[in-house]
Amino acid sequence: MLFAVIFTDKLGHGQLRAQYLEAHVRWVAQHQDSVLVAGSLRAHPEDVPKGGLWIVEAPSKAAVQELMTSDPFYTCGLRRNVEVLHWSKALERKVLV
Repeated sequence: MLFAVIFTDKLGHGQLRAQYLEAHVRWVAQHQDSVLVAGSLRAHPEDVPKGGLWIVEAPSKAAVQELMTSDPFYTCGLRRNVEVLHWSKALERKVLV
């Protein structure tokens, strides 16, 4: 099953994000069999990210929630809110890099 995971970071925690960024990127790379797409979300390219978005392939919503609890951005307390949604892909062609 496919899921969209939307993360919202705690306000004013850009320094914490920067501190754990390298560990987070390594974690995502280690889990790319499940985390198919991952990236930060921001209003403008130069802004500090407000959160992130993942597309995850997993057998259940519970499996996605279990997976994300080992992400350094989660364990360091950066995340204010997390929403896990079932995602239905509309186009079959691969449009993401």
